[in-house]
Amino acid sequence: MTAGVSVATATAQGTSSSGSQAARTGEPRGNTLVTRDGTRIYYKDWGSGPPVVFSHGWPLSADAWEAQMLFLGARGYRCIAHDRRGHGRSSQPWDGNDMDHYADDLAELLDALDVQGVTLVGHSTGGGEVARYIGRHGTARIAKAVLVGAVPPLMLKTASNPDGLPKEVFDGFRAASLADRSQLYRDIASGPFFGFNRPGAKPSQGMIDSFWMQGMLAGAKNTFDCIRAFSETDFTADLEKFDVPTLIVHGDDDQVVPIGASALLSSKLVKGATLKIYAGGSHALADTSRDRLDADLLEFLKS
Repeated sequence: MTAGVSVATATAQGTSSSGSQAARTGEPRGNTLVTRDGTRIYYKDWGSGPPVVFSHGWPLSADAWEAQMLFLGARGYRCIAHDRRGHGRSSQPWDGNDMDHYADDLAELLDALDVQGVTLVGHSTGGGEVARYIGRHGTARIAKAVLVGAVPPLMLKTASNPDGLPKEVFDGFRAASLADRSQLYRDIASGPFFGFNRPGAKPSQGMIDSFWMQGMLAGAKNTFDCIRAFSETDFTADLEKFDVPTLIVHGDDDQVVPIGASALLSSKLVKGATLKIYAGGSHALADTSRDRLDADLLEFLKS
């Protein structure tokens, strides 16, 4: 995961007052959009050509997609990625840390930039954001969708979703977040997220540090609330509304979002979806399987 701007610069952008950064509601100015409820959403807009819009995972930021944005931007695509509310350089509202607000923020960004023929790409929690966007706002602006290591249809184990993860798993995340959020992010990054806990793995301190930095730029309340958003939101009805070509990519060694409760089910709910399984792939495919994911995205965009 590529490091973005320095912590000091990123923090300054994410917490600046409404003076120089402010924009009228619904109107982008520079790299910031102010939503209808007053939340400032930071976004990057790189390159030109057919638009590809990226949604990141928890507790990260748009920086998580930099490798793919550089790759596709150099090949004639306009790459847009935003920091979800409460994450990265966006503001940190107390309320609204849920999938409906995430999807509505994305809708406001697409409307403000007035992009058409968009390919939406979502990783992990961002995959849920993409699904909920289509469920709530349809596909008038959307040409294609990509879900990478994504949380839909439902991560939580329930009577109707026996392959999900027990609530105790997510309660553990919440407890660890309250006890020592910084250590939690180091533990996730050095272990299951990148698969660095697997025998023979060669951990990258750079990837670990970038994950930690992005996570610590996010708000404590926002990331805490987001655990419920990504684990307990049922996206089944959203997936059933997909009516655009959809690529679903997942690693079969994803320790964060197990493939059996996610991609294998989503690929059946999304009509005509293409499923690509990366043998031995981790949750962090944008980094640990970068070249393959880049190639698959490019092929899908051209198809």
